[in-house]
Amino acid sequence: MAKSEIEAVGLTSAAFRDFGDVIQKTSTTPDVFINQGRCGRFHNLANLNFVDGEAGISLFDSEAASAPFRIEMVERHPLGSQAFIPLNGVPYLVVVAEDDDGRPTGFQAFVAAAGQVINIHRNVWHGVLTPIEHPGQYIVVDRIGKGNNLEEHWLEQPLTVSGVTTG
Repeated sequence: MAKSEIEAVGLTSAAFRDFGDVIQKTSTTPDVFINQGRCGRFHNLANLNFVDGEAGISLFDSEAASAPFRIEMVERHPLGSQAFIPLNGVPYLVVVAEDDDGRPTGFQAFVAAAGQVINIHRNVWHGVLTPIEHPGQYIVVDRIGKGNNLEEHWLEQPLTVSGVTTG
């Protein structure tokens, strides 16, 4: 039987590597200076991966979630990656899972600090957008095109996520 409770940890690039990209500065020195030397560019921090279609930019407004954090359903996008760019500085919960022959397994949970951006790789199981304690607004970059790019999986036993702190 699968675990019914997991503990969330802080989001780091190393811990999240198998599921996606954490988009943040990796050093204090930009890769290149642009715009007459006034803007440092930290180049190519995530890989948008689409089977076909085009990259689209959408705006998501999400209701706040509070403890206890219950995960009843996860989803994945087989045709394209999905990046979440928070706009209002609200920490959010990121739940991801490995795939075992079409079923999510080995759940992990992360707390994305205010301002941390993620790009979830194509075909990775993940929980729904979960801003912590306050509503969140996000720019989402994902695949727009024909075909079904959403697969949902309802858990037989809901998953509870503990250890969610934002301080």
